[in-house]
Amino acid sequence: MGMMNAALGMLFSGGPNVVREAAEVFRVNAEAADKRDLELQRAVLEEFAREFAQPRQTLFDALIDGANRLPRPLLALGTVGLAISAMVDPVWFAARMQGMALVPEPLWWLMGAIISFYFGARYQAKGQDFQRSIAETMAMAPQVARNLQHLRDLSEEAVAIRTARSDSDAVAVSQGANPALEAWRER
Repeated sequence: MGMMNAALGMLFSGGPNVVREAAEVFRVNAEAADKRDLELQRAVLEEFAREFAQPRQTLFDALIDGANRLPRPLLALGTVGLAISAMVDPVWFAARMQGMALVPEPLWWLMGAIISFYFGARYQAKGQDFQRSIAETMAMAPQVARNLQHLRDLSEEAVAIRTARSDSDAVAVSQGANPALEAWRER
């Protein structure tokens, strides 16, 4: 009895738990696995927080962002405003256009280049995105053609099967292969 108590005491009390350690060879310790998962999730969230943290926007940043958004609407609204002013007060509009006639040609070229670069960059970026989507769609064309041909083949095969079945049913009926129908005819 003393030896049994000593063996059980060694297995279940004080010191390393031999049963638990032996069981962990075959089955993961759930508590330790949960702790590892929690640490992994915490580390991932901390990394995301560092990576995607937005710095506080200063007043200067807000002003520059606002200024960058102004040219397109101002040019569009200014052009509409000029057309309206030409209809409302043609004399005032003509006087302003006479002033525009005095602007030197190199200044017009410079202004045209600035506006072209400003709008052209956006146009080019959008055009490249559009061309990329067209290229991806066109790359799918051979697969779509194969799928359509496969569907046509299946449809023709189904029609042929239906036709063959109806022909064989007609032959079977004409040859009297239907016992129920023959029994009904005999009555």
